[in-house]
Amino acid sequence: MTTFSQKSDRDLVLACQRREPAAFEELVKRHQKAVYCLMYQLAPDWNDIAELSQQVFIRVWRNINNLRNPASFRPWLTQVIINLYYEEQKARTRRVPLRKIEDEQAKEEVETNGSEETEPTVDENHLNPSDPQLLRQALIKLPEQFRTSLVLREMEGLNYEEIAVLTKTEVGTVKSRIAQARGLLQQMLEPRLDRELQTGVVG
Repeated sequence: MTTFSQKSDRDLVLACQRREPAAFEELVKRHQKAVYCLMYQLAPDWNDIAELSQQVFIRVWRNINNLRNPASFRPWLTQVIINLYYEEQKARTRRVPLRKIEDEQAKEEVETNGSEETEPTVDENHLNPSDPQLLRQALIKLPEQFRTSLVLREMEGLNYEEIAVLTKTEVGTVKSRIAQARGLLQQMLEPRLDRELQTGVVG
């Protein structure tokens, strides 16, 4: 019996394309936590993330033969997650409309601040507060378009071009949404984090 635990993702994909169930089981085991976390970050207010994560892997099994470059499994998996998320989001509720003035203001901020290398970043504490529920509540309040771009950038580590492809939008729009999302997230989290720090010092 073939052992897949030491195989690379590329080898597992090739085995899955030969329809070997054991290879697929290993692929699921290897990536199920990442799938769940990304879906949860994209939709922190949904209560069926576990079921949606399973749906992601059902789609992976059904469509893995369409993956022409087995070495690019991880980006392809992210695309599967994003596609399912958009489908579910559209089915559940109308997308939160963006106010044009906010988008334009955010774009101006990005252009003023310069290149990606000098872009402003959210303090690490803002994305990793001591209370996970604090981040969850803040993410829920972000407009869906802002949240998606921010999660892909800050938590998945994708660049602007990759996010633009995944979200089917322009690079400039991605930059403006991320800039706006960072500002909103910082406004929501900073007062709470300051109170936590003061409480810790007093205690």
